[in-house]
Amino acid sequence: MESDEVSTADPDPENKILLEPYEYIRTIPGKQIRPKLIKVGVLVGGYCYHSKRFFFYLFVHRVQAFNLWLHIPEDKLLVIGDLVEMLHNASLLIDDIQDNSKLRRGSPVAHSIYGVPLTINAANYVYFLAMQKALTLTHPDVTQIFVDQMLDLHHGQGMEIWWRDNFVSPSEDEYRQMVMRKCGGLFNLGVKLMQLFAPIEIRDTYNFDRLCQLLSLLFQIRDDYCNLISEEYASNKSYCEDLTEGKFSFPILHAVNTRETDTRIIHILKQRTQDVELKRYCVQLLHDFGSFEYTRQICDELAKQVYDEIDALGGNDYLENIVRGLMEIFRADDPTAGNGNGEGIEEFDAFVSDQIDDEEQESYEENSRNYKKITPIANANGRYRT
Repeated sequence: MESDEVSTADPDPENKILLEPYEYIRTIPGKQIRPKLIKVGVLVGGYCYHSKRFFFYLFVHRVQAFNLWLHIPEDKLLVIGDLVEMLHNASLLIDDIQDNSKLRRGSPVAHSIYGVPLTINAANYVYFLAMQKALTLTHPDVTQIFVDQMLDLHHGQGMEIWWRDNFVSPSEDEYRQMVMRKCGGLFNLGVKLMQLFAPIEIRDTYNFDRLCQLLSLLFQIRDDYCNLISEEYASNKSYCEDLTEGKFSFPILHAVNTRETDTRIIHILKQRTQDVELKRYCVQLLHDFGSFEYTRQICDELAKQVYDEIDALGGNDYLENIVRGLMEIFRADDPTAGNGNGEGIEEFDAFVSDQIDDEEQESYEENSRNYKKITPIANANGRYRT
């Protein structure tokens, strides 16, 4: 499986300059969730630290989770995975600017190296390169799906920024609606594009809307939890970055909305603090207010709903194992569940890795090196295509 992206050299040396911020974030060592999950048929809204290792194994596994249902051609799957990863990485460039982040995957953010103007331009450039790649799928519905999901993504992102910058805590229902737009945007984009290329006899058999919504909510709420709890998240981003950003993440909005007469957390958010001790104090408040426990309960309920939806769609062991792997962080944080040292995560690693053929993994790594680069190439009607 090889991409045609590297088949023609880029004729315009300026592109290397223009895309440097994108290439930088693309090549920062990471687990590359989205291409792995589009390979197994799942796109995820938002990074989920402490669990990415699962997806490396699942990516190269011969049974592709969503494609277990849809059976789309491999060449289409490759294009869809590639364009979604382009959009994801480009959106991270913008997201880091909007959030005033310092680290991404443990390295300095792109705009701290290349500057804000060039980084914004690179991200926007890649958005359009991804759309250009989507057009190579040659289906009349591709453009509408692409536009609709990108609009949803930016609508959701915009509301989250507005709440943060105006110190307005959303209701839980408003938060859920935002997540289903922001995180569901790329998620739905991949799944809906996949459905276009399923065999006619099964194309309308499955409705994945509810499953996509549930997975988006589970991944984002879990990510909010990890931001404030996970040591691995802290090492890749910074300690409790959401507090410095002033973000109304799920545990925080629960605390603010259920303790309206206690203004300590809202005042800490307004400071956009980088004071580690003050952050630790805020985390303790979230513990005391039951906000972390409530977040765990909600994630547990969402996971159960995901399992039920998978059953209703005919079952999918591999997708279920992804969800089980994600839920291990709550087990590790629960002193009553096992030894709390990540034993379940190691068991899941073993479960998946035992099913991987070494030759397949080597083939994936080689193809990944080939197809992940984006190099606009000349065509008869203009300067660039992908």
